[in-house]
Amino acid sequence: MKPKFEDTYQHKGLRRQLIQLLREKGITDEAVLEAMNNIPRHFFLDSAFDKIAYEDRAFPIGEGQTISQPYTVAYQTQLLKVKKLEKVLEIGTGSMYQSTVLAEMGAKVYTIERQKKLYDQHSAYVFKMKYPNLKFFFGDGFEGLPAFQPYDKILITAAAPFIPPKLVQQLKVGGIMVLPVDEGENQRMLRLTKQEDGSLHEEAFEEFSFVPMLTGKNR
Repeated sequence: MKPKFEDTYQHKGLRRQLIQLLREKGITDEAVLEAMNNIPRHFFLDSAFDKIAYEDRAFPIGEGQTISQPYTVAYQTQLLKVKKLEKVLEIGTGSMYQSTVLAEMGAKVYTIERQKKLYDQHSAYVFKMKYPNLKFFFGDGFEGLPAFQPYDKILITAAAPFIPPKLVQQLKVGGIMVLPVDEGENQRMLRLTKQEDGSLHEEAFEEFSFVPMLTGKNR
């Protein structure tokens, strides 16, 4: 079933409760919290999930993919330190929810999806007119989008087995990449800052569990 694009008082109330929960769990970036409070998460889910869309958990979206837990979205976005008009490359469009959070914060978002069925759903994106700063691409995340480089920020929303070298190349000096790294059940959340000499300053944070980042395109 397609979601019904209606944002009721009940939805808004549940969203405010979710934002308060995220604050209690340690999210402090008010710009991130405001963006998430402005976006109806239930629009990005099957209508069967309507009543539980604002619980702090992941949900399936098809093709073996998930819409990330709101805490994970907030955590990654906070680490990314997004500023208005920055160019952000997102690897793994999925439900389009994380992309929309970045666009709501004023970033110029270039997002790549490797699953053709999920990519094809982007043509029906409900906020197409609202966020002209959000561009969708079908491709291999490990390759990035060299045509639009360099990027101020890069966000990977799947478990990378290693730090993708082509993405490092596409990151500008002083730019930040946030990604979960490691194979297996849990991944370390890393924030990498590109130095003048091309090396990376690495910071490690909490562990999370993501679906794996895969090479190639799945038609």
